Amino acid sequence: MTRLASYPNALLSGWRLSGGAVQQPNLWYRFMRRVFQVTMVALWKIRVFNRHFEPPCGGAVYISNHQSFLDPMLSSLALRRPMNYMARDTLFRFPIFKQGIESLNAFPVRRGTADLTALKEAMRRLKAGAQVVVFAEGTRTSDARIGPMLPGVAILAQRAAAWTVPVLIDGAFEAWPRTSSLPLPGSIVVQYGRPISQEQARAMTAEELVESVRRRLIEIQTDVRRRVGRPALRYD
Repeated sequence: MTRLASYPNALLSGWRLSGGAVQQPNLWYRFMRRVFQVTMVALWKIRVFNRHFEPPCGGAVYISNHQSFLDPMLSSLALRRPMNYMARDTLFRFPIFKQGIESLNAFPVRRGTADLTALKEAMRRLKAGAQVVVFAEGTRTSDARIGPMLPGVAILAQRAAAWTVPVLIDGAFEAWPRTSSLPLPGSIVVQYGRPISQEQARAMTAEELVESVRRRLIEIQTDVRRRVGRPALRYD
């Protein structure tokens, strides 16, 4: 594999992040992140690249492809700042589980609808300087390819986030496809793209922005699969 950068942003150092980040990871979040790191690395070969693209401060929306149940953990596993997650509303029906995921910064979203409440909550957190990950395809892939993205996520990038960061996850589909009830052994790569500033995002229409992010993710996916020896995926 060609060597790529795999180090954190030097501005985000120390127990209390020194880069000016508003939302600091609390002790519980740090503990659970370490649990996920140890568990997931024990089960899969995981490599993360371009961690230094994590913005040291300001609201940041991470637009990721969606390959498996593992994606929320993978998208932030190696980042220094805490992440906020949109999670489908059905996960909040069970009190104990609801309490657990809310303690890790998750909030509900109704799938298959234009959930304005979830959108407003994401915007509120971004404007407060937090990081939020969204899976813009709206559902997990059925063939590892990156599907069309919902243009509504552009609102977060253009109106609320100081930065938009593309996130490519590859190998998670093979590690836990939607057709399998249990995870399988495998190799997973997470690679971050160069952040897009709010000024750059506003210079595009919503459709142009999400298509630009999608094209960038496809380019990264093609390069990743070439480097790890996986066959390239065909896109029309």
